[in-house]
Amino acid sequence: MRRKIGAITLVVKDYDEAIQFYVEKLNFTLVEDIRLDDTKRWVLIAPSNTTETNILLAQAAKPEQEKAIGNQTGGRVFLFLHTHDFWKDYNNMKGKGVSFLEEPREEIYGTVVVFEDLYGNKWDLIEMK
Repeated sequence: MRRKIGAITLVVKDYDEAIQFYVEKLNFTLVEDIRLDDTKRWVLIAPSNTTETNILLAQAAKPEQEKAIGNQTGGRVFLFLHTHDFWKDYNNMKGKGVSFLEEPREEIYGTVVVFEDLYGNKWDLIEMK
């Protein structure tokens, strides 16, 4: 039986501002947005043209969840966004105001740069060799 991770939860401050950032600045697709009750929604996003792992945007509902916003992994890179056209995606994201923490660099495994999402979580944009 084939297995995969279907979704990873990303704690956010606000559903709509998170959707706007990921869709408009990172060119993600809004997969689902279903209202579950007055305050909770099931919001799935994914990089465009993918059928693999989604990100579940989960609005913080408790103080301990609010503490995780922007610090999902204690300051380490949280997610790795793979691309087949690094320079196109990098320039597109930079032009839309995405915050990059360094200049792009060549590593033995590929071209990579660290950026932050709207809450400060660190991501790698990477094109593997």
